[in-house]
Amino acid sequence: MPEKSIDYIDFDDLNKRSISPHIITHLYTADPSAHVFNGKIYIYPSHDIDAGDAFDDLGSHFAMEDYHVFSMEYIDSAVKDHGVALHVDNVKWAEKQMWAPDANEKDGQYYLFFPAKDYKGIFRIGVAVGENPEGPFTPMDKPIEGSFSIDPAVYKDDNGEYYMYFGGIWGGQLQRWRNGVFNPNNPASPTAFLPNDDEPALLPFVAKMSDDLLEFAEKPREVQILDEKGKLLLAGDNERRFFEAAWVHK
Repeated sequence: MPEKSIDYIDFDDLNKRSISPHIITHLYTADPSAHVFNGKIYIYPSHDIDAGDAFDDLGSHFAMEDYHVFSMEYIDSAVKDHGVALHVDNVKWAEKQMWAPDANEKDGQYYLFFPAKDYKGIFRIGVAVGENPEGPFTPMDKPIEGSFSIDPAVYKDDNGEYYMYFGGIWGGQLQRWRNGVFNPNNPASPTAFLPNDDEPALLPFVAKMSDDLLEFAEKPREVQILDEKGKLLLAGDNERRFFEAAWVHK
């Protein structure tokens, strides 16, 4: 088993180790990305709800259905909730589970990148566009062609090119794409289809974005994560190998 079950996570202990008070208390939020646009801090989290489902290791109980955008004038200032920026009901291709998003800006337009399950139960990544950092955002009719898994993070390089990093195992389904196509077969166990402990671990993916940031400009490729000897981390190296939420920044 590559990880302990969620049943063994001590959430009370995690809360005690928080290094700062919660800045958002009126909603359940998770997975925030933060950016500075126009001299202001903008926060793009997922918005958790009590769906009434039992916890499982695939995250089926994380039934997020919309995104709120929050802003702060400066660190430690009051947080403003700008309300619903995008709802799953407005995304033609998406059925449910709008998980961790990210955002970026180009030429005065703002782009929200988000994962969601389509009507076949497969995670895809979509794009929505807005005139302001807080939205509202208008989604594209289809997900990014060739996208899969979760946790998109879009990085702007110094040369003006944009790259999306993404992927996550277990509920994020990355292990179901090992052969380049989605494996729908049972069992539904989160550890099914994972590499053996002595095999290289699964890796996040990266793809250069098109000029309009609405599609990939190339086929996604793996991001190699190496140990101190220059070798790929093994699946059994649970302390260091990739799980989810790839992120690149300067």
